[in-house]
Amino acid sequence: MALIAVTGATGYIGGRLVPQLLSRGHEVRVLTRRADSLRDVPWRKDVEVLEGDLTDIAAARELCKDAEVVYFLVHSMTGGGDFAATDKRCAEAVGQAAADHGVRSIVYLSGLHPQGELSPHLRSRVEVGEILEASGVPTLTLQAGLVIGSGSASFEMIRHLTDVLPVMPSPRWVLNQIQPIAVRDALHYLVGAAEEDLPGSIRCDIGGPDVHSYAQLMKIYARTAELREPRVLPLPVLTPWLAAQWVNLVTPIPRSLAIPLVESLQHDCVVKDRRIDELIAPPKEGLTAYPEAVALALEKMSADRVETTWAASHALDLPSEPLPSDPDWSGRTVLRDERHARTPASSEAVFAVIQGIGGEKGYFSLSKAWRLRGLLDKIVGGVGLGRGRRSQESLQLGEAVDWWRVETLEPGRLLRLRAEMKVPGQAWLEFTVEPDDDGGSRYTQRAIFFPSGLGGRLYWLALTPFHAVIFRKMAARLTAEAEARSPRERPGT
Repeated sequence: MALIAVTGATGYIGGRLVPQLLSRGHEVRVLTRRADSLRDVPWRKDVEVLEGDLTDIAAARELCKDAEVVYFLVHSMTGGGDFAATDKRCAEAVGQAAADHGVRSIVYLSGLHPQGELSPHLRSRVEVGEILEASGVPTLTLQAGLVIGSGSASFEMIRHLTDVLPVMPSPRWVLNQIQPIAVRDALHYLVGAAEEDLPGSIRCDIGGPDVHSYAQLMKIYARTAELREPRVLPLPVLTPWLAAQWVNLVTPIPRSLAIPLVESLQHDCVVKDRRIDELIAPPKEGLTAYPEAVALALEKMSADRVETTWAASHALDLPSEPLPSDPDWSGRTVLRDERHARTPASSEAVFAVIQGIGGEKGYFSLSKAWRLRGLLDKIVGGVGLGRGRRSQESLQLGEAVDWWRVETLEPGRLLRLRAEMKVPGQAWLEFTVEPDDDGGSRYTQRAIFFPSGLGGRLYWLALTPFHAVIFRKMAARLTAEAEARSPRERPGT
């Protein structure tokens, strides 16, 4: 089988594509800025992992060396800044490297788009495809609309808008025609593309079997989830920018992602032809209808079997400095809240509770205050608390937990979360547990903040009274839950 190079393996689609390629017998090589971000994925030992930046031609050449097929699944719109320029540099590097190494084909996942004027987001997707095609390497561009699956950004937007709002004032684009595709069908075409010899560059639309308006997508979701159908009121006064702010506040989708998503919905988004069927046959069981795709997504969420989420993606230009070790703190301002507790619960029981923090479980203290802080973060363009968790029980290094990112994970001992909320500085929340000599354990909890200027210091000072309550209760209730999970034998029993 072929050696296949995959970019975007830490993303929603890439993280699901890699194991499917492996199951077909292919060798797989991936490129990521931080190799540790893939440490805990189930397929890590079965792939070759390169560490580097895709905008670096040297890293792109190393990725493409001896590869027959290269998948371009990178999209940096969640990183802020000039995402189009970043994507252009990535495409240029991959195209040049693929041509230099004689790669057989490039497979690129793009978006469905209308003719004429395009949003900056869609215009960038088209430009990336043109750059890859210009490399001279035969490029298959698969143009998909909304991808529906557990953890996808499109599904989460539909789900939260429907769950939260029984009556929904909406922009007129909710009446536009949309042809979503189930993630399983998108992966079917992507996997099939690895085994095709392309005569040249080809662009193909891919979509599910049905066309609906966006309003109908929400109503079908409500029926499938056994919720009351929302009443959708299209209003002409809601501009794309205002609609994106609304999506940012009501759903987990941050403003940086909501704006390009909303802009891409300003026109009908339907498959123009089925040329793809001449190249890659549809799934034997047929394409997945939208109601079935919703049911499958809800089933995976209910069973806690979500493989990847949109929030797992790392934007290419998002800084992610790890917490320096304690001795490196000398010479800089460090503000912290540190709590210690001795508990009769075993270290295993304590860490099991630690690993379940966030998402539906919350933070063991003043849940309304956490939700308010999350709303304020949303208002200023942050990610808020709505991202939740991929799994309610287990964590992987590098994945998102609400407004945190799992920066360090030593199973049974240490969890360190790095804040991705909007704060005037850098913040971490750290949990450590160590066994003691009599079967219990020692619990340590630290909130660490590196303030940026006077504003950072004032921010921490203003929150200090709340921290005193929040973090004290967090430590007490977390260890109490661990004790409830592992009751010790009473004397004489």
